[in-house]
Amino acid sequence: MGDIFRRKASTVPYLDAVVEYREGKRLSLTHLQLNQSLNRVAHMLRSLGVQPGDRVALAGPNSIEFAQAIYGCMKGGFVVVPLNHLQGKEDLIYTINHCAAKAVIVEDSLAEKFDSIKSELESTEHWINMAVTGCPVSSHYLDFQTVLNNASDDEIVDVIIKDRDPLQILYTSGTTSKPKGVETSHLALFMNTLAAAIELGVKPKMTGSSVMPMFHCAQHLVNTTMMHVGGTSVIFREFNPTEFLKAIEAERMQFIFLLPMMWKALLDVPGIDDMDLSSVEVGMYGMAPMDQPSLIKLKATFNCPFTLASGQTEMTPLATVFHDEWPDKKGNYWGEAILTTDQAVMDDHGNLLADGEIGEIVWRSPSVMNGYYKDPKATAEASKYDWHHSGDLGYFDEDHQLMFVDRKKDMIKTGGENVPSVKVERVIMAHPSVVGVTIIGLPHPRWTEAVTAIVIPKPDDTVNEQDIINHCKNELGGYEVPKRVIFVDDIKKTATGKFLKAPLREQYEDLYANE
Repeated sequence: MGDIFRRKASTVPYLDAVVEYREGKRLSLTHLQLNQSLNRVAHMLRSLGVQPGDRVALAGPNSIEFAQAIYGCMKGGFVVVPLNHLQGKEDLIYTINHCAAKAVIVEDSLAEKFDSIKSELESTEHWINMAVTGCPVSSHYLDFQTVLNNASDDEIVDVIIKDRDPLQILYTSGTTSKPKGVETSHLALFMNTLAAAIELGVKPKMTGSSVMPMFHCAQHLVNTTMMHVGGTSVIFREFNPTEFLKAIEAERMQFIFLLPMMWKALLDVPGIDDMDLSSVEVGMYGMAPMDQPSLIKLKATFNCPFTLASGQTEMTPLATVFHDEWPDKKGNYWGEAILTTDQAVMDDHGNLLADGEIGEIVWRSPSVMNGYYKDPKATAEASKYDWHHSGDLGYFDEDHQLMFVDRKKDMIKTGGENVPSVKVERVIMAHPSVVGVTIIGLPHPRWTEAVTAIVIPKPDDTVNEQDIINHCKNELGGYEVPKRVIFVDDIKKTATGKFLKAPLREQYEDLYANE
């Protein structure tokens, strides 16, 4: 993977690689400057005794320094472990100890949190501080920029990295158990960036957004794809709809990747119709379905195609793309496999199913993970019958487009019928008073499970339970309509904006106990 940055330093040396607005200032590094800084990161870690193959954990919100650290590890042959710094301390301790990270690179804003767990980390020898916000840090930290300034920017020439050598360990969110470490290779990400460029419409020297957490595989893929084509990533530490639209104008951004909720928030910005958004060539969304009314309005506002990209961490992560030609004709689809991936639907006995039959979605690709780190049993289970098993249910329609039904664990069984939670969510999200929704199945004495909607309404809106139920009755079968609608101010999310269902199932498990 490190070769990408060396090549671009040669072919487009003076074009911006990364841009960030911080405290009113525009910060940037050209491809030449970025590559030189990555070499310094690699030499710096080598000088500390970190060897190729050693794990280096990395924690921080989005920043240029984060990009330098993660890509510098890749150039040096170190295995980078991007941490979800929003996790609780127990998960962070488990993750760092499980991967036996030899060094930890932490943004100064997180230093206090990581100092509180320092004594419980078993293998970490080196602590490095990325001074981004000016927060004071303990004396045991090395200063990232100071050490880099004293390191060589010469290319690393004495490290041999093979295609399937581990590049990174990405820990899953672990909402119901301990996080699993997904080990992916240099080849996996390299191939996925090439496929992403072709399938998503990423052109040479394009400028793209970096809003989603850079520790997450989805934004990491988009950023790296931009690097691969000599493009520019505009980095945002937080999402502010108004400021984001201003940045589109200022940077002439062409490729935008946001969650559906973020895209919808842009539509609510006053004066959006008077802004110059003509630079945008591709709108991409993922993690959740987009309701049809919002998608239609977005396409009219930005005058560009919108693409749904799907996959999972184990696929590094892109596997399936639902191209712009289909959403007007079909509903909640995943689409077709990217050009480097085989996609099929399989029953529990390893048989591939015909179009129209529901089964587990499975993939084969160079981008499939090496395996779950230190977990051969889980690796073997996920790779049965020589296919990667997604844990998702789906089927192919008459156009051989893949229809996503639901996660196996999220399929609701009510009164002898199966209800895909995502189908109900898509319908409710189309209601004009709804900001967010998640659907769960709760124990019910008669129906086995009852379809239950947890809804975030727009502030100061007067929408009520019967409004939502009536809306659903117009779009869904009777057994698919929620039995109850619970209104909340917010729902706990993963770092990438997915609503966490397990805590809600636990919180409301007795809701129907007396019925």
